[in-house]
Amino acid sequence: MIQIRLEAMKYLAILSALVVPALLAACSASKDSTFDGGGTTSSAGVGGNSLDVSVGVGSGGGTQGGCDAAVAICDDELKNPKLCDEGLKLGDPDAMNAAKAIDLCKASSKGSWGVLSAKYVRADGSAAAAGPNTGLVPKFGSGASPQAGKSMLALSSGHARDVAMPEACASQTCENAGPGQAPTGFPQDVPNCPGSKDINDDIGLELKLKAPVNAKGYQFNFAFMSFEFAEYVCTEFNDQFIALVSPAPMGSVSGNISFDKKKNPVSVNLALFDHCDPATKAQFGLFCGLFGAGNCPPPPNPYCPQGPSFMQGTGFGGEWGDAGSTGWLVTTAPVEGGSEFTIRFAIWDTGDTALDSTVLVDNFRWSADPVGIDTETVPDPK
Repeated sequence: MIQIRLEAMKYLAILSALVVPALLAACSASKDSTFDGGGTTSSAGVGGNSLDVSVGVGSGGGTQGGCDAAVAICDDELKNPKLCDEGLKLGDPDAMNAAKAIDLCKASSKGSWGVLSAKYVRADGSAAAAGPNTGLVPKFGSGASPQAGKSMLALSSGHARDVAMPEACASQTCENAGPGQAPTGFPQDVPNCPGSKDINDDIGLELKLKAPVNAKGYQFNFAFMSFEFAEYVCTEFNDQFIALVSPAPMGSVSGNISFDKKKNPVSVNLALFDHCDPATKAQFGLFCGLFGAGNCPPPPNPYCPQGPSFMQGTGFGGEWGDAGSTGWLVTTAPVEGGSEFTIRFAIWDTGDTALDSTVLVDNFRWSADPVGIDTETVPDPK
C-alpha cells in the first residue's frame, strides 16, 4: 500500500509539472489587450489572440476553449462581447444594476472573478439609498453619451438628472442628504488653495470586485461638471469626486486614483477642466480672494478650448447657469490578478450645500497589460 501511494505521488508531481505552466500561459493575455468587465474589448485586433490550452483549471466555472472563464478573461468573451446595460431604469435602486450601467456585467460566484457586491453609500462608506442624486442614464444632455453599451451611472450632489428627465433640479442647487463625513484625507486640499473640511449631500457607489487572474490593471471613464466653475476656482467651496480604492494601490492619494498630473483632485481646480464657455474667462477665480487664501491662479491658456457643447441640455452651463466640465476622462490603475478590492465612486458638496456638481461614470474594463495610476482626456464617441 505504501508503495502504491508513493507511485501515485510521483505521478501527480509529474502531471503538475506539465500542466501548471500551461495553465499560467492560459491566463496571460497578449500585449495591448484591454477588456471591459463583461468581456468587451476596447482595443482592435485582439480576436486572434488565443488563450486556449488543453486543460482547464477546474474551478467549477466550466471552460471556454480550454480557458476557464471562472478565473480568467477568455478568448470567447473577446469575440462575443457581452452587453448588460440596455433597458436600465433611471431611478433603479439596485446597486448591482448600477454596476451593469458602468459595464461590469459579470457577478462573482464560487470564487470566480467579477462583482462580489455593490451598494450605494455615503462618502465615508456608510449606507445610503438611491434617490434623485443617483441615476442610470442613457445619455446626459445632448453632448454626453455612453462610452460603452447603452447606459452610464450618474452621481450628483444635487439631482443626477438632465433638463429633460423626471425630478430634474431646474436650478443650480438641490439639497439631498445634508451634512456628511468625508473619508480620511478628504476633502483634499489643492496647493495654495485650502478648502473647507465640511462636506454635504455626498453620495457614492461602492463595488467589491475580484479581478481575473490574468488582469494587471483596469480603467474607467468619467466626466465631472460643476456650477462652481468659474467663479469659485481656488476657494473653500470646491466640490470633489473621488475613486477611492482599498487596499490603496501604490501611487494613489489616500486611496484616491483620479487626479491630474499635479495630483490635484477632481474639482474645478483640475487641470483638465476644458469644457466651458470662453465668455466666463472674466469670472475665473472671481471669489478666490474672498473665499480662498488669496493665491488666485490666472485663467488657463488656452481657456475653455473645447467650448460648452458637451454640457448642452444638462442644465450645466446654460439652462440653469454658468458651469464647466472636464468632458470624458479615463483613469487607469494597477491590480493584482485574482485579488479582491473595493472601489468607491463618490461625490459631494464642499463647505456648503450650494452650487451642485455631477459625475458620469462608464466603461469599466480590465487590462491584461501593466498600467500605472493616471488620468487623461479621451474623446467623446458620438
